[in-house]
Amino acid sequence: MTNLKTKSENTRNRLLTAASRIFAEKGFQEATIAEICEQAKANIASVNYHFRDKETLYLEAWRFAFNRELNLYPPDGGLMSDASPEQRLAGRIKSLVCRVADDNSYSFAIIHKEMAQPTRLLADILEKEINPQRMQMFVLLKECLGQAASEQQIQYCHASIMGQCFQLLRLKHMQSARPNRSHPSDLSDIKAFAEHVVQFSLAGIQAVRSQILN
Repeated sequence: MTNLKTKSENTRNRLLTAASRIFAEKGFQEATIAEICEQAKANIASVNYHFRDKETLYLEAWRFAFNRELNLYPPDGGLMSDASPEQRLAGRIKSLVCRVADDNSYSFAIIHKEMAQPTRLLADILEKEINPQRMQMFVLLKECLGQAASEQQIQYCHASIMGQCFQLLRLKHMQSARPNRSHPSDLSDIKAFAEHVVQFSLAGIQAVRSQILN
């Protein structure tokens, strides 16, 4: 029984790995169960057994990719809870940049495809999985800005940070879509990019904090 269970789990993981990659590359509409099964070295019956249908496989593939990326790049940046708010924010930003930059990170690419061709299948799961990460960032930003910061100021700072990180995703897609064309940004030094986003964000937060205190 143990060997059968292990074999079943391995098949499920292969399907999720293949599905997350193919959904990231092609989106929900263009991806096919046949192609996913071929890459996973599994049969269509195994998809029916583990996931019932393509829609459920899509949801579970996104969740699988998202949690794998969080395990590889912990959102706290590996810092202790007693680190300063600025250090913890820097760790969170670097983690996010690494997740976006990793060519084997598929959750953001799936979201990108979803935005281009909405299925509305991911709405609930995105809220459940991503909202806790967003709320943690809001709490951290309030620590950095000071308790007098308004919700609007916190949200604007959050949007500014996320915009910088997701610009990296947009540039990656530009390069993959048009590999022979020159692009306005060199993405080869991800560490330098992450450090820039941290410095730029902390400077902006300090400027906003100064306005609040005055």
